[in-house]
Amino acid sequence: MNTVRKLLKIDYIEEKGIFGQDIVVAILDTGMAEHPDLKGKIILFKDFIGDREKCYDDNGHGTHVAGIIAGESKDRFYGRMNINGIAKGSQLVVLKVLNAKGIGIEDKVIDGIKWIIDNYEKYNIKIVNISFGTIHNNCSEMRLIKYVEILWQLGLVVVAAAGNNGPDIGSITVPGVSKKIITVGVVEDGKKVNVNGRYTSNYSGRGPTCECIQKPDLIAYGNNIVSCNNNYKLKKYTVKSGTSMATPVVTGCAALLLSKYPELKNIDVKRKMIESCKDVNLPANIQGAGVINPVELLGVK
Repeated sequence: MNTVRKLLKIDYIEEKGIFGQDIVVAILDTGMAEHPDLKGKIILFKDFIGDREKCYDDNGHGTHVAGIIAGESKDRFYGRMNINGIAKGSQLVVLKVLNAKGIGIEDKVIDGIKWIIDNYEKYNIKIVNISFGTIHNNCSEMRLIKYVEILWQLGLVVVAAAGNNGPDIGSITVPGVSKKIITVGVVEDGKKVNVNGRYTSNYSGRGPTCECIQKPDLIAYGNNIVSCNNNYKLKKYTVKSGTSMATPVVTGCAALLLSKYPELKNIDVKRKMIESCKDVNLPANIQGAGVINPVELLGVK
């Protein structure tokens, strides 16, 4: 995370007093461990898999994602440096909709989304992070898309992964194929990384979608990301790669933006992100508008 923060000049943004404060992010994922870097960050945990009350993560994916968004280290335990998230002033609502294998039944995911629809005002949720996706066969039969787009219509900023099924054309996953939401690919540097047990260098989901919508909307750093480990008592941090890691980087940037400009609507957030991206001269179906550029996004030059 420190490398990503340096590339995105997050320390400079924080010097301007912008930390993502007053912004609540809902995370749909495998849950979240009670990691010390996430202490005081969570407003609510709800378990749609095991119906447990206490915060937990039996996979690790959700804890890693949460750390990328809102992690805040209080010590110098790892590498003699603090490991902080993009928007360490933000708070989290964590909904466990994926099981210990990181797999989600569509009905459980939709139950989580329905809960947000019913409760986003109560908990002041502004952003929803979805760092997973599924392959689709028929664009007309996507219930998940329907409910994700309801979130958008309610005014929430929805950020979803493009998926790790590239480099084939048309490999964006659901719900990232939605034309409304913000879909995030990963910056590929040509080096092979471990993505869910598969070593690959060319994996970010490519557009267009089956409805000929150009995706992803933008890309972010997501390779070899050091963030919170669910089994933190054994090892405080762990390394993961994928569009799942790039997505919370963009979510964190959205939290920074809304923290500075709380009056912005979700469509404004998406537009500003796209307009401020750094073009890296790749085809649009790979990079979208380019790499997320929070300094330009926030206008803090």
